[in-house]
Formats: sequence, structure tokens, C-alpha cells
Amino acid sequence: VQLQASGGGLVQAGGSLTLSCAASGRTFSSWRMGWFRQAPGKERQFVATINRSGDSTAYVNSVKGRFTISRDNAKNTVYLQMNNLKPEDTAVYYCAADAYADYTYDYWGQGTLVTVSS
Repeated sequence: VQLQASGGGLVQAGGSLTLSCAASGRTFSSWRMGWFRQAPGKERQFVATINRSGDSTAYVNSVKGRFTISRDNAKNTVYLQMNNLKPEDTAVYYCAADAYADYTYDYWGQGTLVTVSS
């Protein structure tokens, strides 16, 4: 299983970015997917998760109403649409897969850097 995250970059506060995470493997549609982030000097933080069918999502409070997680099982891809970005959103963002339906994340992407300037 390989997860390839992309879409990070430099954006001004108030701007938007969409992250993508492309997964290998024929059973993507059976995986819960999540996004996490790690800011410099801080621990990795949960950001959002989506269930296998895409009809149930959850977010950390700090991004509710600004970020949207979605998935396209036909393309083996999960997305994170980020709007109204704030400097405190600056971090390396990682996608992850819960491949065994046990609410632990078994596979991780390499991370993509999001930098929000004030």
C-alpha cells in the first residue's frame, strides 16, 4: 500500500488549498481515511476522517466549517479542501489509511507542506 499526498504550497491567510492523497491497492474503498498534520515543534494532530463510503466525516474543532474531507473511491483518492486558511494551519499534512477497520491508521503518506502567511 502506498499513499501519495500532494497539493501543499504557500498561500496567504484567507486563501484556499486542496490536498489530494492517491492510494495504491484494490481495496481503497474498504479503508477509513484520515488527514493529520504536524506543525514545527509540535506533535502530530488529527485533522479529519472519512468512512469507507464517504457519508460520514469528523473534524478537529479548529477546522470545522473551514475544511472538508471527501473521497472518490473510483479514483482511489481522498481530498482535503481547506478554506479560509489561517497561519496556525501551517504544517506538514499527512494522509493515512485505516486498512483493518480497527480505528488505527496502518499506512501513511509522505506528507505535503502547507504554509499560510499572515
